Amino acid sequence: MASATARYPIPAQRLRSEIEVERSRFIATVQEVCSAEEAQAFVAELKAEFQDANHNCWAYLVGPPGSSDRIGLSDDGEPHGVAGRPMLTCLQHSGLGDTAVVVTRYFGGIKLGKGGMVKAYTAAVQTALDRLLRAERIDWCKLCATFDYALVNVLERRLPEFEAEVLATDYAEKVSWQLRLPEERAAAFRQMFEDLSAGQGLLKRSPA
Repeated sequence: MASATARYPIPAQRLRSEIEVERSRFIATVQEVCSAEEAQAFVAELKAEFQDANHNCWAYLVGPPGSSDRIGLSDDGEPHGVAGRPMLTCLQHSGLGDTAVVVTRYFGGIKLGKGGMVKAYTAAVQTALDRLLRAERIDWCKLCATFDYALVNVLERRLPEFEAEVLATDYAEKVSWQLRLPEERAAAFRQMFEDLSAGQGLLKRSPA
């Protein structure tokens, strides 16, 4: 059975925003990541870009919104718990999955205190998330459908119901379509196809 989390919001593209708190600059950079390795590569890239900064704190979650099994965070030299943890909390309450954020801090000379730093890092991430364009993560599956010519028109009309698209066609003794559709709709599509073809059609999964 397809998971209820087969689709969920993700960042549409990398976004960067900046706020200033008591002369300290907080630069938040957010992007989609699909694995812990991608998240670590993203962090390394930002640390290299802002190597003169006082801190490059980060957090990420991989998986559906609110995930807690594949996460990471770092205060990067700030007092324990004032950066990475509130940044991760922002991500977990954002409704986004597969997301990483790095907040780069250039110290402005005024100490914020632990409470002030928690508020500043939280605000930096939230400001970025508020401006972020969102896309949708979909788990796709590919199917090969083989059926009689008489079903072409009616099957074409039914495809939008299942967000299915035809990737390739082969018109021989029978019609063969290579289809792509969301995994969560595959079972319902199979039932519809079997009903339409009265069990005479062939539907099988294609290699990814």
